[in-house]
Amino acid sequence: MPYPAAEMEVARAGMDSRQRTTFAIRRVVTGHDANGKAVVVEDRSAPHVFEPHPGLQFAELWSTKDMPAAVGNGDDPTARPLTLKPPHHGSVFRVVSHPPEQAGSGEIGASQARELFSSIGATEAASGGDDSPHATMHRTETVDYAIIMQGRICLALDESEVELAQGDVVIQRGTNHAWINRSSEPCLIAFVLLDGRFDQTVADTRSSSTHSRNPKDTVT
Repeated sequence: MPYPAAEMEVARAGMDSRQRTTFAIRRVVTGHDANGKAVVVEDRSAPHVFEPHPGLQFAELWSTKDMPAAVGNGDDPTARPLTLKPPHHGSVFRVVSHPPEQAGSGEIGASQARELFSSIGATEAASGGDDSPHATMHRTETVDYAIIMQGRICLALDESEVELAQGDVVIQRGTNHAWINRSSEPCLIAFVLLDGRFDQTVADTRSSSTHSRNPKDTVT
């Protein structure tokens, strides 16, 4: 079913300007009181929502920076600039609203896509070029769990596509990909990204693929 909407502020990544939106995710955070009893310490719309490109919105829900993760009553780890990848040895939990391409989010070239990834601290992740399936193709050294919460979207890989709908789940293992919304409505996806490291076989094939690309498509 549709998720509830509520007015809240959206911060454009790398910019001071703010605007109103209707994208909101209720976040309930638990913790412990002085007696060690389990309590709710927060129940409200996620306060840190970023819009690095018109219509593309990231609701940052939580993150960790260690493994094992520290379990306590620490401060909100999402009160920081938006970065695509999780911290080293850490994780990130977010919900992303992908707008329809006809709304303009997908109608960008490779150079604009690189600017987008640069604005969220992931310049090296951008892999889109003139001959790529989509300008926003990218790859991170992470294991990603994705749950389609609402709407429909296409997952584009190097040589194939998968159509996804509400309730579908994707396990992304460091693969080159892009999310393409060809529908008429936004698509909400919940993501958990875990910091990782390519095993040697994948690292070798990745290096070979990178070196075989047209020089004009190489991200620097």
